[in-house]
Amino acid sequence: MAELIETYACIPSTERGRGILVSGDAKMNAFLYCNGRSVIIRYLDRPLEVEVYAEHAYQTTVARFSPNGEWIASADVSGTVRIWGTHNGFVLKNEFRVLSGRIDDLQWSADGMRIVASGDGKGKSFIRAFMWDSGSNVGEFDGHSRRVLSCAFKPTRPFRIVSCGEDFLVNFYEGPPFKFKQSHRDHSNFVNCVRFAPDGSKFITVSSDKRGLLYDGKTAEQKGELSSEDAHKGSIYAVSWSPDSKQVVTASADKTAKIWTISDDFNGTVAKTLCPGSGGVEDMLVGCLWQNDHIVTVSLGGTIYLYSASDLDQDPVILCGHMKNVNSLVVLKTSPETILSSSYDGFIFKWIRGVGFAGKLERPDKNQIKCLAAVDEEIISSGFDNKVWRIPLTGDECGEANIVDIGSQPKDLSLAIRDHELALISIESGVVLLRGTQVLSTINLGFTVTACSLAPDGTEAIVGGQDGKLHIYSVKGDSLTEEAVLEKHRGAITVIRYSPDVSMIASGDANREAVVWDRDSREIKLKNMLYHTARINSLAWSPDNTMVATGSLDTCVIVYEISKPAASRTTVKGANLGGVYAVSFVDQNTVVSSGEDACIRLWKITPQ
Repeated sequence: MAELIETYACIPSTERGRGILVSGDAKMNAFLYCNGRSVIIRYLDRPLEVEVYAEHAYQTTVARFSPNGEWIASADVSGTVRIWGTHNGFVLKNEFRVLSGRIDDLQWSADGMRIVASGDGKGKSFIRAFMWDSGSNVGEFDGHSRRVLSCAFKPTRPFRIVSCGEDFLVNFYEGPPFKFKQSHRDHSNFVNCVRFAPDGSKFITVSSDKRGLLYDGKTAEQKGELSSEDAHKGSIYAVSWSPDSKQVVTASADKTAKIWTISDDFNGTVAKTLCPGSGGVEDMLVGCLWQNDHIVTVSLGGTIYLYSASDLDQDPVILCGHMKNVNSLVVLKTSPETILSSSYDGFIFKWIRGVGFAGKLERPDKNQIKCLAAVDEEIISSGFDNKVWRIPLTGDECGEANIVDIGSQPKDLSLAIRDHELALISIESGVVLLRGTQVLSTINLGFTVTACSLAPDGTEAIVGGQDGKLHIYSVKGDSLTEEAVLEKHRGAITVIRYSPDVSMIASGDANREAVVWDRDSREIKLKNMLYHTARINSLAWSPDNTMVATGSLDTCVIVYEISKPAASRTTVKGANLGGVYAVSFVDQNTVVSSGEDACIRLWKITPQ
């Protein structure tokens, strides 16, 4: 039995120079965003509660709750909209191919019967409105010549639809069935977002020309604009109305969000400016949402800031996480609850069990990370260049990194846990022995190396090859002496791990097989561990040496007990969408996994 106990969610996928959509449901206080092929559902008042919808075949772009909160419509880059239930297992209601290109925005009508979607398409079809249950068209949408970035449904009768896009136009449609009524060209750059006030009396458009314009909701007459004093100094990407239709919040590339008070004569003045972040490029704001008493802003780096609308001077709650594939996890030994995770875009985050996000380890250089190993006082990492980084850890801070150039790209790295000055790094043709920042020796082993592991006391090394053989060496000073070769694997070795008491060795290969060996007799201890359907990426031992967990590209984590045959395994299906890249034990019966979907999950394992 495996039971999900915690999820540390990924953050929204963002793109430079484009806004993203965060939407929500006021009754449940939930909000939605997209990352990769997933739609993430979170709650403003319970940040640790996360649900993930992962049924899209392409990268998702936007998701929205229906007005009654029972359904969610989500869209992707292929132009497909899926409508699914929010309760009992995300039942799929319908799937429609709406546009021929990427969908950038979609909106439900107030009665929940119709959906309008806009985006990129071939020819002239950049917008479509359809019935939510049958998918049949409701109206003709002409008048745009380029990609339509945003669309909105008037929340009160008579229904209207307004759209805006990269042709600088704001178009107004009457219906249903909807037909083109009029067009405005008041902006001088891309119009990024359009939103109706909740009471339907007005709508606002914001644009990359740094302006926001206000229109009458019934007649679409342009009546006012956001004041130019204390205005945004960069493109405005997103806008959201307050529930009482009297204020809006805007998010801009100038790294600020502004709260505007909208008067009855359709003009806006700044009430408050919010500046989250430290002012780097990744602090540009690309999305915002005003829901109940919460104001949410999202930065280009993906960080989510939650403000209280009634007390804006209070510091925001910060939700952070990975945006890309999480390829390494380390559970620190001193405080067993601390987990370090790294993703290949160069971020290292700290997580505490039961608390979630516990800070980012700041490093002066944002190089990419491919391999990461750590003990309590030091992190060692390598990227896609020839360098190995040794970073001392003191509390939450990273010390000055020592960088060693080893002359080739590292494939795998391993630390001697009890003597962590000593490290073994595998390269294409052999291995490099490192003590501190000094290269002791570079040894050509005469075969293609794919993985390596160093015994905790640093006296023995195991090197795995492309040919599936495990070579055992004794380590003396700066030289390796071959002691034995273990043959069983039929594919390239991907991972090797010593058990905590060093009595056994576990290894995994690219041909989906794992093997546990007895270290002294060098015999196979547990065989037939063949239950994955793809390459094994990661492997971990439980602290008391009784279980081995493997994580694979087939999205599963499998936990084997050493004392029982491999068939009595415990399988976690779909642990990480797109593949599990790292797995580790937090304590005796808790496994943590991470992977392609940028989420980190904790599983409670109860053996059969």
